[in-house]
Amino acid sequence: MKKIFLLTFLVFALQSQAQFGKDPLTNLENWDKQRVHWGYFLGFNSYDFKIDYKDAVEEDIAVKTNIGFNVGLIGNLRLNEYFDLRFEPGLYYAQRDLTFPGFEKTFDAERPVKSTFIHFPLLVKYSALRTGNIRPFLLGGVSTTLNLSSNSNTQEDNVEQRFRVKQWTNNYELGFGIDLYFEYFKFSPSIRGVFGLKDELIRDNNPNSPWTGNIESMKTRAIMVNFTFQ
Repeated sequence: MKKIFLLTFLVFALQSQAQFGKDPLTNLENWDKQRVHWGYFLGFNSYDFKIDYKDAVEEDIAVKTNIGFNVGLIGNLRLNEYFDLRFEPGLYYAQRDLTFPGFEKTFDAERPVKSTFIHFPLLVKYSALRTGNIRPFLLGGVSTTLNLSSNSNTQEDNVEQRFRVKQWTNNYELGFGIDLYFEYFKFSPSIRGVFGLKDELIRDNNPNSPWTGNIESMKTRAIMVNFTFQ
């Protein structure tokens, strides 16, 4: 396996030198002139919560982030030489582990929040001038997310170990990346931040709940790294 990995790395390095070196062979010269093109992406994510409180607290709710997985499709509409409109629907798996202060038992203090999201971002892509087979870009836009694991329809709450959030959320997104033009396809790694716009928490049935009673708002924060193939 090590030999195969080393051989693959050497082949990729030699190919990269030919395509991204000082005098590269220009690949896919007319690719960006297409009015519409399609692709797909694979990647990973790290979801977090931004929590604001009604009253000052001695100890915050601890949020442990985990690495999740993304997969989805891309539709790209060319607006002009520098701007594109993109729709990137995807399926995102994520987990956040919450630890609430003030409890003696782990049973009461810890709440794993496993989520399966269907994510619908509408983004504007601004691309810089292409240099050889490299073209950096910026991304920004808005998105709507459907949380299939929200527990929003159940009446059970944290007393029964059921943590609930709203099913639909809205966000804005900002990111950057780079287009790499190979002989037969375009590969684009990118990183993007996702920022929830509204409170997502569904409070417990008891207004004085030790889990949710003092929370003013709980909003998603996430970092996404995607590898796009077009």
